[in-house]
Amino acid sequence: MKIKVLMAALLGVITINAFAQKGELSNAQTEYEKYDGLARANFVLAKPSLINAKTSIDKASANAKTAALPQTYALKAAIYASIAYKDTVQTTAVTEIATSQEALSKAKETDTKKEYTKLIQHASLELAQIQLDKGVKAYQNKKYDEAYGAFDAAQKIIPDDTTAMLYTGISAANAKNYPAAISNYNKLLATGYKDKAKIYADMPTLYLLNKDTAGAVKVISEAVTKYPTNGDLRKEEIEVSLQAGQQSNLVSKIETAIKADPNNKALYYYAGLTYSQVAESLQKDIDKLQKADAKGTKAKSGSKPVANPQIAKLQQTRAENFAKAADAYKKAVEIDHNYFEAILNLGYVSMAPAIDAYNAARFLNDQKAYDAEMKKVTAQFEVAKPYLLKAVELNPQSVDALTNLKSYYLGIRDTENANATQKKIDALPKKQ
Repeated sequence: MKIKVLMAALLGVITINAFAQKGELSNAQTEYEKYDGLARANFVLAKPSLINAKTSIDKASANAKTAALPQTYALKAAIYASIAYKDTVQTTAVTEIATSQEALSKAKETDTKKEYTKLIQHASLELAQIQLDKGVKAYQNKKYDEAYGAFDAAQKIIPDDTTAMLYTGISAANAKNYPAAISNYNKLLATGYKDKAKIYADMPTLYLLNKDTAGAVKVISEAVTKYPTNGDLRKEEIEVSLQAGQQSNLVSKIETAIKADPNNKALYYYAGLTYSQVAESLQKDIDKLQKADAKGTKAKSGSKPVANPQIAKLQQTRAENFAKAADAYKKAVEIDHNYFEAILNLGYVSMAPAIDAYNAARFLNDQKAYDAEMKKVTAQFEVAKPYLLKAVELNPQSVDALTNLKSYYLGIRDTENANATQKKIDALPKKQ
């Protein structure tokens, strides 16, 4: 009888002890729920519950019977994440974060029945928020490498979060870690992120900075295909294609699009923009040659400037592209007589050859030849005049339209109207 009584007493102790540990786990759950319900409204009132939850979960974690339970891991992850989030002492916060992350990993591994998904998600979001806050602070202090590290850590915790992807990509770009920026932006494009067009707009530059011209061309072409009516992406495609030396492919693509949609004024506008950009790109080579010629002239004191055949050839090609641009813009204007952007650019490309000829005329040594050339220059300026005036009429607040008109007046030596136009430019509201 004594043995039976002793066994019963021993079993009672074991049962009570087991219930005690289960009670710690239950208490941790109850206290954490109290904390979570109060924390956002009043952390001071909620804090004791968080401390109680920590005390109970530490006891449950130390007991062999409850230490490896999915609930224990999930609660420990959530409790320690919340403690770390509120901890202002970095050294202790680092330890708390590590404890939470370890428990979170175990919770995901052991919760095969998905009973504690909410706790796991809660802990994940809390840990991620810690990293996001750290990243924002570093970014604001222009510590872009540190910001990238923090945002990347957050993204590893919540891999499907588009905000984390975006912030990681932006920080990487600012830290000049272009491969990481490209990688994160590509991940973002594979999600349901709503502002993908803006991401596409940034990506060609990142590829070019990463010395990947082919990647830049590919991504902007993909962008235009997905957003065919986005003018900014179209313009960027032109710029990137020119930098990549693929203007012929671009022209071919636009011409194909025009054949498929001949009444689309925007396509003619982009064709004009392409030709005008090609013409503008030639100016860099012209400027280099002219500077070299100027140095050579200074070296030979008293020598007269002589026209450079290379410059003449480039200027001819430039003029031809401006002419093609003008034809394309005219077709756009035929479809829409008040198409401001096309009219604005038509005025410019019609006037540009006159400006080039005006500058080239100064190399002529013969007065008769000079006078004849200036007559041609004046005639070319007059070709541009109606478009220049129409652009100002359509948008009298446009600095570009007024500047083009001023250039026209200077070209025909009408100082009075040039000065009057400059006054209109000066009177425009200053952009903030």
